[in-house]
Amino acid sequence: MTKAYSRFLAAVFCIFLGGLLVWHLLAPDRERSETENRLLAQMPEFSWKTLTNGSFTKGVEEYFADQFPFRDQWTGLKARAEQALGQREFHGVYLCGDTLIAKVAPPEEGLAEKNLSYVSRFAAAVDVPVYLGLIPSAAEIWQEKLPAGAESWDQAAFLAEAAEIDGIYGTVDFYTPLWSHKEEPVFYRTDHHWTSLGAFYGSSSLLATLGKTPIMQRTDFLPETVSREFQGTLYSTSGVHWLEPDTMEFWVPAEGLEVTSWRSGQAEAAELYDRSYLEKKDKYSAFLGGNQPLCVIKNGSGTGKLLLIRDSYSDSLAPFLACYFQEVHLLDLRHYRLSAAQYAAENEIDAIVVLYSVPNFITDKNLVLLTQSLSGSAA
Repeated sequence: MTKAYSRFLAAVFCIFLGGLLVWHLLAPDRERSETENRLLAQMPEFSWKTLTNGSFTKGVEEYFADQFPFRDQWTGLKARAEQALGQREFHGVYLCGDTLIAKVAPPEEGLAEKNLSYVSRFAAAVDVPVYLGLIPSAAEIWQEKLPAGAESWDQAAFLAEAAEIDGIYGTVDFYTPLWSHKEEPVFYRTDHHWTSLGAFYGSSSLLATLGKTPIMQRTDFLPETVSREFQGTLYSTSGVHWLEPDTMEFWVPAEGLEVTSWRSGQAEAAELYDRSYLEKKDKYSAFLGGNQPLCVIKNGSGTGKLLLIRDSYSDSLAPFLACYFQEVHLLDLRHYRLSAAQYAAENEIDAIVVLYSVPNFITDKNLVLLTQSLSGSAA
């Protein structure tokens, strides 16, 4: 290679970098990335305090990384290059053929056991039966799809441990129905949630545990395909942007069901399915309208009142339960800060299920709120 040619390549590279810098400075900043489904960093405000403590410099680095021109295309290209080199894990997500599966890392030491103890103490503080339902993720049910030697925390062992805790009325076995139907699409390929099909199998197990014999079979439903363009959380975080989108289905008719949600302390009418989300990146939020502190579904022909203390897996599960119960209450401790025990007493709840996916349960630090007493004070 001649010196002239080397200088030419160096000049082209400098022009390329300079062009990107100018483009970066002139282009308007984006507020969020639809591909990654998150807010993007903005230029931080300068002050001597933020400069001296290092937060300004860190903020600038995050700003330039997030606002870099063609960021989405670069991250996809990076993942493609890593795949070509044989990599199968991308930001904690395994690429398994046409499927993305989130790695389940070991929890913070002692946290999983603490959360089990909070459930036990909560069960002792209320006068209605409390059940524990932990949903294994795709990393456990679809473990044969994982790359050879892939690490993933043993969820089955934890489920066996959880079944032995004191005070609860019983545990819901979600593992068996999901494992029995693992050849079917019980989880999305690009998202960490279970599909409506997986939620249907889960609802049958939950209803049986609660003493309600499921009278509806899979053939009793006429699933409505509402989207063939669902690109979920794992698509967003992994950088693997070349897989075919998922299909989303609604199974339960919304007629006859009254839905109320509390998002800012005020009750407002809601929908079993908020179809406006089907036009957005976060399509899973079409179930009940996504994250909210409290939601109540009423069915005049159902019997009993059920309280789910839950994560987002219950959004697609609740429509099946609403076919049987007069009221299904969904309480999310990430957003609801009052006493769950007091709520159950005031609303004359007949049964309570603490219902989480295993990965969420072993990492959630809000479950300590279950130990708030009927007076609302933290234990």
